[in-house]
Amino acid sequence: MKKRMIWMVPLAILAMAAFAALGGEVVKLLWNWLLPPLFGWRLITFWQAVGLLALCRILFGRWGGRGFPRYGFRGRMRERWEKMTPEEREKLRERWGGRCGGFGSSAEAKPTV
Repeated sequence: MKKRMIWMVPLAILAMAAFAALGGEVVKLLWNWLLPPLFGWRLITFWQAVGLLALCRILFGRWGGRGFPRYGFRGRMRERWEKMTPEEREKLRERWGGRCGGFGSSAEAKPTV
């Protein structure tokens, strides 16, 4: 078991470096191919592309591992909805009916202006 872990750490570091290098190169090539001709923006370097890739990962990526659910609010609400009885669902529809235009059959019945 310990011998296996000795090989896992260097391989993981190597895989992360390969991902950063390959991802940075792909971002750089796509950026330099699309954005300067379309919008007149400047070309970027490899390191700027790696920084852009990291920024996108921070802003849009998911840092959680397998222990965290892959879905957010909608997935949790879907689970709750499936566990509700029909009476509980109707109560929820009534409570949320006036918010954001409602949902379900009550939203369809409202006239649009």
